[in-house]
Amino acid sequence: MPIDSVNVNNKAQAKNTYDAIVIGSGISGGWAAKELTERGLKTIMLERGRNFEHIKDYKTATNNPWDFEHRGHVTQQQKKHHAIVARAWGLNEGNVNYWADDADAPYTEIKPFNWWRSYQLGGRSILWGRQSYRWSDLDFEANLKDGWAIDWPIRYKDIAPWYDHVEKFIGVNGSLEGLEQLPDGHFLPAMQMNCVEKDVADRIKKHYNNTRHMIIGRSANLTAPIPGRTQCQFRNRCWEGCPFGGYFSTQSSTLPAAMKTGNLTVRPFSIVTKILYDQNTQKATGVEILDAETNQTYQYHAKIVFVNASALNSAWVLMNSATDVWPDGLGSSSGELGHNIMDHHYNLGASGKVEGYEDKYYFGRRPNGIYIPRFTNLFGDKRDYLRGFGYQGGASREGWSRNVAELSIGAKFKDELSEPGQWTMGIGGFGELLPYHENKITLDHNKKDKWGLPVLAMDAEIKDNEKKMRKDIVSEAKAMLEAAGVKDVKSHDFGHHVGDGIHEMGTARMGRDPKTSVLNMHNQVWDAKNVFVTDGAMMTSSACQNPSLTYMAMTARAANFAADELKKGNI
Repeated sequence: MPIDSVNVNNKAQAKNTYDAIVIGSGISGGWAAKELTERGLKTIMLERGRNFEHIKDYKTATNNPWDFEHRGHVTQQQKKHHAIVARAWGLNEGNVNYWADDADAPYTEIKPFNWWRSYQLGGRSILWGRQSYRWSDLDFEANLKDGWAIDWPIRYKDIAPWYDHVEKFIGVNGSLEGLEQLPDGHFLPAMQMNCVEKDVADRIKKHYNNTRHMIIGRSANLTAPIPGRTQCQFRNRCWEGCPFGGYFSTQSSTLPAAMKTGNLTVRPFSIVTKILYDQNTQKATGVEILDAETNQTYQYHAKIVFVNASALNSAWVLMNSATDVWPDGLGSSSGELGHNIMDHHYNLGASGKVEGYEDKYYFGRRPNGIYIPRFTNLFGDKRDYLRGFGYQGGASREGWSRNVAELSIGAKFKDELSEPGQWTMGIGGFGELLPYHENKITLDHNKKDKWGLPVLAMDAEIKDNEKKMRKDIVSEAKAMLEAAGVKDVKSHDFGHHVGDGIHEMGTARMGRDPKTSVLNMHNQVWDAKNVFVTDGAMMTSSACQNPSLTYMAMTARAANFAADELKKGNI
């Protein structure tokens, strides 16, 4: 939807004064804007990147494969500007312009760190994997029970109504399973497992006496239409943007809702450089921004500030703020700001061939896979490490691009490729990374980005607990597939650098005590009660489920609390 232009002349502070400021427009920023505007608050959303309109800016989403100049591949010049994503699997011709320019916005790697960033309206909500899982009290209580780090200040009952609220709005498909470690939610009809997946799931369940479960993934793709959005077309081209609105993104869902209220102003190309803090009132008065196009500085003022720039950038904003009061930034009084970085460690699993289904196929390109919920260190199971992992994956048949070693040319080769190939089944693990205080980010004032701003220095790694878990992830994956009749199973572990999982968490954790945490149970910064942080920075532990649904629920909860507190005159 078109975004109205904003008066940036700044001739009078009143023109730049709002009830609320939202920093960032991704998954959590979009939700903050929606909830605050629907509560009647005049809100400005500040996005550091370009404007990006639903449908209009999905330039390649309806292209045929032959319409791409490089047939889906990227050029060496594009790899240079997107060097971080190019290290892994996420860069292709359809989404190359959706990723941040790493040459413009570098960072320092004290230890190897792969940081996937998208600086545009909607952020990574255009690019996310859409897997949407609730946490349970097994996750919220884990730190306390293990005697690790600090206790979460909330429990499942505190967030369950907000999971409901989010799921009903975004549209999550899934199956009801009744699993304690993976609470059910408000689901649209589940996508279906294919014939091989169904049989493998049945065999795993039987072999492990109903203690392990392989279910269809729970994803924010519509399996039925909802107002303003059409159901998923099973194109599996979500990373290019969906012109049908078939999956949740800021553009398809929260932004239209917020704009409908008439209370939202969106300002792209706005790099928030600091939160303005009044030490007399101990509150934020607004923010200062740098216009990314003109390099001009402006100030915006508000009663409430929501920090949703993504976990690490949110920490950057806090660390670069109120340094005249706290040398390490706003929210640093506990000594925990910038610390306790987490991610989900992955890049490992197992796969093999499945025989006996040569006369079977499947329909469409399902943008979802299977999920095997955590089973380690639960319900009497005990390992030599803390926490656990889940698996994602699926079964499919090889296509025309497979390598047929026995054939190389001629009619027989072409005939062979006209038929589907071998069925294969693979699963990849996602493991929990513990919150280590020494895993941290700091400001590197010796290195500057395109706009002359200090960059982040990354100093984080997986440790012994995760390394022990990784051995288990590989061995259990191989054993489960073999137990299910999969043949020629091969395992792999390609190693993991923090950031690979694209689930950055921590740096401004929630807690019960201002001496050990940055935020309280309502996501308020202890040092400035009208500043809220509700993206991945808030996380006190990481569990092993994809975290985005929790970010959204926590954001909706905090935004409504903030609106209530503002109405009461408490902030």
